[in-house]
Amino acid sequence: MSEFSFFDEPKPITKETKLGRSEAMETANEHFVSGNPIRAPFADHLELAVFGLGCFWGAERKMWQQPGVYSTAVGYMGGETFNPNYKEVCSGFTNHCEVVLVVFDPSQTSYQNLLKVFWESHNPTQGMRQGNDIGSQYRSALFASNSTQLEQAQKSADNYQTALADGGIKETITTQIQMAANFYYAEDYHQQYLAKNPDGYCGIKGTGVSCAF
Repeated sequence: MSEFSFFDEPKPITKETKLGRSEAMETANEHFVSGNPIRAPFADHLELAVFGLGCFWGAERKMWQQPGVYSTAVGYMGGETFNPNYKEVCSGFTNHCEVVLVVFDPSQTSYQNLLKVFWESHNPTQGMRQGNDIGSQYRSALFASNSTQLEQAQKSADNYQTALADGGIKETITTQIQMAANFYYAEDYHQQYLAKNPDGYCGIKGTGVSCAF
């Protein structure tokens, strides 16, 4: 992406930063690819999951391409600032992570299937970066929407750590795994960015090690 932070670790929020705002970001509610809504309320049979795997442009495209995914949206999660914008997140002072909200139909796919896509689509051992994208906003993260997802996420991390070692990668997984907090929608131009801009930047790249459950 065109802007990024060179901070190695998240920085604390102070009164002097004055980041964020009380108003939520305005976006269209129609997914540019599927036409489905990207904002709640969603049908009761659908489930939600949140993934952070580097630049959210390519991450979102990866997720909307999966069978059983009803809708996706990009946004920010895991920090302290209310309703941050892109420049604020890139500053490193909000502690937020670029994430993808995935709305899926559990009768057509599963959270485990999406975890497989997550692990295989990025390098989860790189800490506060993903490839050439440097900064806390690019960290690897799993935000679970319920206790079952949290347990599955933690177990999948252990399994993938073993798979990485078997594949010759000795680095330790640094993925942040926790319950989901507030999801703040990113600016409208970020939503389904690579569908609107097919030649746009995509930094998504896996390790080449497959994930099996």
